[in-house]
Amino acid sequence: MSPSPGVFPAPAGPVQAGWQELAPQLRGWWALPADRTPRAAVLVLPEVFGVNGWVRSVADRLAGHGYGALALPIFARTAPELELAYDAAGLEEGRRHRDQLTADQFLADVRTAIAWLQAQPGLDRRPIGCVGFCFGGHLALLAATQPEVVATCDFYGARVSTDRPGGGLPTLAVLPQIGGALLCICGDQDPLMPPDERAAIREALAASGQPPLILAEAAGHGFMCEARADFHPAAAAEGWSQLLALFAQQL
Repeated sequence: MSPSPGVFPAPAGPVQAGWQELAPQLRGWWALPADRTPRAAVLVLPEVFGVNGWVRSVADRLAGHGYGALALPIFARTAPELELAYDAAGLEEGRRHRDQLTADQFLADVRTAIAWLQAQPGLDRRPIGCVGFCFGGHLALLAATQPEVVATCDFYGARVSTDRPGGGLPTLAVLPQIGGALLCICGDQDPLMPPDERAAIREALAASGQPPLILAEAAGHGFMCEARADFHPAAAAEGWSQLLALFAQQL
């Protein structure tokens, strides 16, 4: 699914995209500008619904703005080709795979993806950006601990103050390990990010010297995604503006 004209920033140029094998049993959707060398590389971390059409469209749009964008499957061990619909059955299946993932497994795949990205023409030893949505936003905080990742945008990454994939200290505890720039964005009506969660995120961001949590007015969970019931055009447009500004400044 492609973003609607007038909602998201128009791509700056043509794009080429397709599936790429990064390693045995690990493939990703790789999108890059068709007419020039990418200015930098970006990891795109999906929701529990997998690297579906909307997630691929995010990578494509970033490529249109000059980035090489790799949408990485986050359940490569249990469902490497997962692509689910935004419905109750899809959510149940996605959460089943979410509950089998460990932070160590995810970080191993991120390191493989970073090595692959930095081996691509024009991207040798270049810094990496990262954007994640929902559970992918939660995982983006883990990815941001990698030294190559210098700019990260976490869209409505829930449960970071209470959970960590596979167990251990909550993911929010890794904030002191993040050396790059970080933006955390969620809707002010998001039922999956209640006041206690938002307060914990604000406190952790302040303690680590990162910008404060950004609240999208009148937006719920999943407001960036056109295929979801909570899609909010104004909040999504502002989210894209924040994301592109972060990458333009840091990458």
